[in-house]
Amino acid sequence: MIKCLLWTAIALMVSPALAEPADARRSGASRAADSAVAAATATPRTISFSNRNWTVKASGGALWGPGPNNFSDDAKNVWVDAEGKLHLAITNEGGVWQCAEVILESALGYGTYRFTLESPVEAPDPNVVLGLFTWNDNAAYNHRELDIEFSRWGNAQDATNVQYVVQPYTSSGNLTRWTLNPGYASTSHSFRWGSRSVDFLSSTSGNTIKSWSYTRRAGIPKPGGENARINLWLFRGAAPQNGLPVEVIVSKFEFIP
Repeated sequence: MIKCLLWTAIALMVSPALAEPADARRSGASRAADSAVAAATATPRTISFSNRNWTVKASGGALWGPGPNNFSDDAKNVWVDAEGKLHLAITNEGGVWQCAEVILESALGYGTYRFTLESPVEAPDPNVVLGLFTWNDNAAYNHRELDIEFSRWGNAQDATNVQYVVQPYTSSGNLTRWTLNPGYASTSHSFRWGSRSVDFLSSTSGNTIKSWSYTRRAGIPKPGGENARINLWLFRGAAPQNGLPVEVIVSKFEFIP
């Protein structure tokens, strides 16, 4: 059996000096409009998870954002097990790293988006990003992107490993970064999106680990065609620093209007 970093699961101190694609630090990112994209999306694979239908992202061998990366809809990268838990995996196929993303088929709008996790996520490989978020390909309201992201963005020395974001992350006050300590066997991560605030919460067994409220009303997106998404990808498309595949298990997704 291949040894891999296992997260059960289930997005920065931003350095302006870093030269990187505009979408390299965003869980959502635009897709290139080319023949590979058209082929990959012609007959998308769908799965059922938490009593909802999700589309599995596939880039057809092209590099898509975020990252950019190759995104695969193969059962080795995305599957639901006999207990109804969602697995996402980053794998290496013939020297090419393949990432994973699922997209909820329905738009939910204002409400609470909650992701229940089952094992520690505090020590990902520095190049790995786990994103729990909303996104719309339409650029209005910064793609209506709200994020919970687990990553150290390529910096192995970064002690922080989680961030809450109301995009754009480059605007002052739109991001808070914090450290999830080891020792939690199960955690839940959520954001409640309303017209007056976006309230983020991470908890375990009903006890709050971290919370943050964004209240700048002018910066809060209005609902409109966005989808909840979960993705597992590589920062700047760089291979995991430890060279190992990665697996995430998301036990539950809930939406509360």
